[in-house]
Amino acid sequence: MGRTSAETERTYETGPRHDLPDLTGLTAGTRALAPLRLNAVYYDTSHLTLAAHRITLRRREGGDDDGWHLKLPTDRPDTRTEIHAPLAAPGTPPEDLRAEVAALVRGRILTPIVRLRTTRRRVLLLDDAGRTLAEVAYDEVRAKPGPSWSEIEVELYAGDEALLDAVEQRLRDAGVTRSDAPSKLARALGSRRPAPVSDHPEPPGPDATAGDAATAYLRAQLTAIVALDPPVRRAEEDAVHRMRVATRRARSALKSFGHVVDRGVTDPLGGELKWLAEILGAERDREVLAARLDRRLADLEPGPGVDALRRRVHTELPVGADPHAGTAHAAVVRALDSARYFALLDAFDLLLAEPPYLPGAADPAAEAVAATVRRNRKRLGGAVRAALALPPGRERDVALHEARKDAKRARYSGEAAQPVLGAPAAAYTARMKAVQQLLGEHQDSVMCRAAVARLRGRAEAAGEDPAPYEAVVRAEREIAAETEARLPEAWAAAEREG
Repeated sequence: MGRTSAETERTYETGPRHDLPDLTGLTAGTRALAPLRLNAVYYDTSHLTLAAHRITLRRREGGDDDGWHLKLPTDRPDTRTEIHAPLAAPGTPPEDLRAEVAALVRGRILTPIVRLRTTRRRVLLLDDAGRTLAEVAYDEVRAKPGPSWSEIEVELYAGDEALLDAVEQRLRDAGVTRSDAPSKLARALGSRRPAPVSDHPEPPGPDATAGDAATAYLRAQLTAIVALDPPVRRAEEDAVHRMRVATRRARSALKSFGHVVDRGVTDPLGGELKWLAEILGAERDREVLAARLDRRLADLEPGPGVDALRRRVHTELPVGADPHAGTAHAAVVRALDSARYFALLDAFDLLLAEPPYLPGAADPAAEAVAATVRRNRKRLGGAVRAALALPPGRERDVALHEARKDAKRARYSGEAAQPVLGAPAAAYTARMKAVQQLLGEHQDSVMCRAAVARLRGRAEAAGEDPAPYEAVVRAEREIAAETEARLPEAWAAAEREG
């Protein structure tokens, strides 16, 4: 990825002025710089997707930072994240910058939409050591296509917000006011500027319907998936796990709100979300399994057999994986670059734009989400009791795994209910999470034993000591038995608390 920095700046309408006001006295000193001539080409899709999300992508020549600039909104006022890539031949934005917006662009062509020619006059505001605290620039801008205008731009360097406020007061005293346009591109687009898309979906209000609650929760999951796309591509810690959770939450909601939105329409999207979750899960599952086996091996007496098993854990998991498929992360990136993934995101957008509501969507949200919570809790209770009624063994293991899925569904329905039902839903969610984690511990033990059994087959063929494998399996059986023994009381407590 290119060089990343935080850019804090404010832009002002110059009105009838044609120069900068006097800035002396704001800091220890000032220095005027030679004028610049900047030529910038802005890129976007034909539908102005980036502009709708307050993102700008440009190639600019002239000045101290020639190159490609991708500017992304942040939660901080007046601040954007800027990613800079070196200047290259015009026409195609750099791959690493395109990757940052891939979940929005979705394979569509990025083409020039506006060209700006700017003449810039600058004054630096300096401290007593000569450091630059801020730059104040007077810009004369000509857009093609579009209007011409002048503006003043104040960019913070080593200064603080108090300096920005002081500069703003000096500009106000000179008849200069803050600009309503969030960027030069927005001003150049004029009437072509698309309606902004919010990155922070509004929670359902007190008069919300069941349809409002369902779409608000689903929109939050889509927003999370799109926001996590760049961190996942960059292999940032925990990003894959969080995107996987968002896909699972969305898929669970489509099922839980089956009385609100038509599953005949939403089930295909649910299937695609399952595909994405499985792709994302491969690396995460391997890491969790390896860490679990490391803990078991740490409890064993050191020796050649333990060392051999540890080597196999870190070189052969997951057992049966295609050795030619590359790393799990490479597989994730391939999936995120695929037409199938982009189609999934488009289908999700369409679902939210045109929800396939059933008559139940008009019900009051509080009643609907409470009914969903009760239904999912009842389903989970039945699954837990049915599993525990089975004798220990494979059939019970499978049944407890299915109960774990129901526990996730119950937990996620509680999350979806929190904006409407408040604290009681939060407490319910915590109880369902506790049951889910207990069932998850059991399933992790089942998966661990299965992996060790497969590794043992290879080890015995190579003449290695099977004793460490047997010890790990015994330990995991004890863990599974303990979780099964704790489950009836855990579920009774969850039910007893309402």
